[in-house]
Amino acid sequence: MRIVIAGGHGQIALRLERLLSARGDTPAGLIRDPAQAGDLRAAGAEPLVCDLESASPEEVRAVLDGADGAVFAAGAGPGSGVERKGTVDRGAAVLFAEAAERAGVRRHVVISSMGADPGHRGDEVFDAYLRAKGEADEAVRARTGLDWTILRPGRLIDDAGTGLVNLAPSTGRGAVPRDDVAAVIAELLGSTATAGLTLELISGTTPVQAAVTAAGEAA
Repeated sequence: MRIVIAGGHGQIALRLERLLSARGDTPAGLIRDPAQAGDLRAAGAEPLVCDLESASPEEVRAVLDGADGAVFAAGAGPGSGVERKGTVDRGAAVLFAEAAERAGVRRHVVISSMGADPGHRGDEVFDAYLRAKGEADEAVRARTGLDWTILRPGRLIDDAGTGLVNLAPSTGRGAVPRDDVAAVIAELLGSTATAGLTLELISGTTPVQAAVTAAGEAA
């Protein structure tokens, strides 16, 4: 499968690209900075220079042509302000989903956030982030031409992945290694049974493949 990943130089994206490449898929990652291209190639991914904050819908559609799946893994980052929460965490996510639908790329996985809610209250930057993520999730759910899955991980950590997770519509709070988030996304891309689901993810006791299968069967 050819999988196009928005935010291709992110910590989860690079892990995902390595996994996809190792199993024989063809990952491609969107990057803003051409200097990051070498890191993507080292991960087994094709670098595609495309800035989702300035690209036109047609430009984004063009990079998605011929893909079998799409993953939105972009984010404004912890050091960004309220404005970029709107332009990246909401605006870029919506643009990418619209472009995927126009390109006929049905399988669409979004990395959201636990607690994302368009009605979230508060004036801090993190409050704006949760609202932006919630608004983006709602916009993706409205795309009838997408087989979407929204994944909401708990607190992200850099510990080595265990391959054991808790994946469900509601898991409660907890942490999860980025390795395991990437592994779950790789499984979700091949799981049509999880289309139309919003799932939370934390560390747990169930192997990744079994957890994805169970989530689809429980829907």
